[in-house]
Amino acid sequence: MTHTHHPLRLNRRQWLQRAGGTLAGALGAASLGHLALGTQPAYAADYKALVCIFLYGGNDGMNTIVPTDTSHYQEYAKVRGSLALPQSSLVSLSGSNFGLHPSLSALQPFWANHQLAPIFNVGPLYKPLSKDQYLGAPDGSEMIPDALFSHADQQIEWETGTTDAMTRTGWGGRASKVLGTVNPVISVGGNGRFGVEDVRPSPLVLPGPGSTFGAYGLGPDDTDWEPNRLRRAAIDALYAEPQPLVLGQAYAAQQTNAFDMSERLGAIVKSMPGDADSTPAIDSAFAPLIVDGKITTSMGQQLYQVAKLIRSNAQVQGNRQIFFAQQGGYDTHSGQIGDNSLLGLHAGLLKELGDALAAFQQALINLGLATKVTTFTQSDFGRTFAPNSTAGTDHAWGNHQIVLGGSVKGGATYGTYPKLELGGPDDVGVESWELQGRWIPTSSVDQFASTLLGWFGAGEGQLDKILPNLVHFGNKRSLGFL
Repeated sequence: MTHTHHPLRLNRRQWLQRAGGTLAGALGAASLGHLALGTQPAYAADYKALVCIFLYGGNDGMNTIVPTDTSHYQEYAKVRGSLALPQSSLVSLSGSNFGLHPSLSALQPFWANHQLAPIFNVGPLYKPLSKDQYLGAPDGSEMIPDALFSHADQQIEWETGTTDAMTRTGWGGRASKVLGTVNPVISVGGNGRFGVEDVRPSPLVLPGPGSTFGAYGLGPDDTDWEPNRLRRAAIDALYAEPQPLVLGQAYAAQQTNAFDMSERLGAIVKSMPGDADSTPAIDSAFAPLIVDGKITTSMGQQLYQVAKLIRSNAQVQGNRQIFFAQQGGYDTHSGQIGDNSLLGLHAGLLKELGDALAAFQQALINLGLATKVTTFTQSDFGRTFAPNSTAGTDHAWGNHQIVLGGSVKGGATYGTYPKLELGGPDDVGVESWELQGRWIPTSSVDQFASTLLGWFGAGEGQLDKILPNLVHFGNKRSLGFL
């Protein structure tokens, strides 16, 4: 049997090899599947953005937002023991009976300006659930979320807005699809499930400040050199060539879109504080986090990238944009505190989070975009109210979240704070060994997400497509903080 030699196909392979294989490889974290942007119109004429910050490991909400009135603080301190924050150290949320962990002091001005709202006891729920219903549910009941208290499963359920740990798409990704956003979810914190959707399987993942986002040697600034210009022209011509197979057509389209995306965003991604093309309104807000021209924390770097992308939203394209960032390290089974409850692992994590959030929100204010952006936290689950024997806390369920933005009805708290009683109506425990304060959520992830997406522009029918369990909450589809 003879084999016909195909010079054109051989040349295509040679060109791709010399260009570094595929553009997706050159882009690093971003993959081709993320970059098939299509030509959908923007969802609406006005700009809005949602920014999700996932706190991986399970943030201790009970020490993030603490009751300050005498009776409830005494209940808190009695159970928390050595983990209890001194009442005098709490950051006052004036007009409420709560205070923030002192490491979050940078957020206090936004409470005063009605841009900050704590949301109490949120978690994955199929429908509203009482303790009696929880205890009476048979094994495998749809009333009980899959694999409660498991990191991997509860992360998936928070990110997907379901109680089914096998769900593949995230609620951010489904929102992007249903609302027809121009871009997929844009992540500065890796490939979280939150941004996964059907049509564009994964979020667009961008690197940190100072990084190159694009094909080395083939970007706009590289084509002044004749060999690079010729290589780029040849690759463009090859991708423009008709392909006999659907897979080939899809591949060529993805590569072309990848070049387009990297050329539009490359300079934004690479910009560092103080660069000639940086934005003073952003740099000044992040100044407390900048040392020698570099942002010193991972959370600060991620939100600096998001601030730049929001500032350049017309160049990013689309009037509805969803962003994802993340911070790890919250699995505080031991060593949650240091020499006292004001120090240690948890205090350090919240300090990084609070300072970065404050810088980000101030940047939005400086840019005149504060009312256009809403930032919110999510986390695997809350942690036990009762500490364990190693100065830490264990896996629980319902948790408290923070929402920040110029359109937030801030200066107020939302949701229902749990009754601080081990074995009480909000604690799943019955036997003495399990009385640890694992709160049954009183608000669902669906209601939390519905409130955010309703502000973002989703109608009721669209919300039902994005959040499959929302129908079980009747007319309580919104928690009212937007």
